[in-house]
Amino acid sequence: MRTFGRILIWLGIMAGLTLIALGIWYIGWHGSQTTESLKWLQFLQTLATFLIPPILCAAIWDSEHKPFRWLNMDKNTNWRVIVISVIMMICAIPAINLLADLNSRIELPKSLDFIEQFFKQQEDAAAALTERFLRAENIGQLLINIGLLALLPALAEELSFRGTLQQILSPKKSQIHIAVWLTAIVFSAIHMQFYGFIPRMLMGALFGYMFIWTGSLWVPIVMHFTNNGIAVLAYYLFDEIEENGKSYADTIGAGTTWWLGVISLIAVGALIALLLTSQDLPGYVRRTRKQ
Repeated sequence: MRTFGRILIWLGIMAGLTLIALGIWYIGWHGSQTTESLKWLQFLQTLATFLIPPILCAAIWDSEHKPFRWLNMDKNTNWRVIVISVIMMICAIPAINLLADLNSRIELPKSLDFIEQFFKQQEDAAAALTERFLRAENIGQLLINIGLLALLPALAEELSFRGTLQQILSPKKSQIHIAVWLTAIVFSAIHMQFYGFIPRMLMGALFGYMFIWTGSLWVPIVMHFTNNGIAVLAYYLFDEIEENGKSYADTIGAGTTWWLGVISLIAVGALIALLLTSQDLPGYVRRTRKQ
């Protein structure tokens, strides 16, 4: 009941603040569909839906009303762990592309053709909006995109999913694995992109385990930012190089370069093993591995 109650409180605060954000946007921009207006909507929604609610909830739930302690953001993180995490996300790009390519090949039964068409329409609409957001004509616009599409989502989504939902779902150590995977499924599903569901779910699970292994929310935040930041920067550098309608950066590890995706998966596994056998993780994690 405590877990259920906390989820209701979190969702209630989230819903209320999201409605307020939508109201502010509509009053300020009158529902305009220009790129600038939609970017402001994205900014306000991210703050109201994912960033502020976890902090408010953590302030309520922490015995001394220290939200960043409850969210595990008050601990120093070993710099070697951060470096390995960043390298891991860079190495994972071909693997993510390979999994996304395999995911896109999934075909539903003929009886569910209407659902498949809906998924494709949603995917096309999301791709078109993302392209509008990513276009940058100068360094200033690129930096704005990095802040809006890389830094802010990484911070806000990790606060909500790994920092809040995963911790709510795992009040006991025996429930950690269930919490990681349930959170990863919700994390992927909420993006409403069926043809990217599998790689996003696996990436969410990786973020969840990195949070557990390191004991710091800053590690998945940095990894999430690295992934998003590379995507924003790659589009800025390679937006005119396309293959089958995709940015050049999205094709590495897929199609004829599938072997790069396989190597990428092996490299990520090796880096995870390196991290787990290092002496840089918190003592609790090392003791748990020995038991």
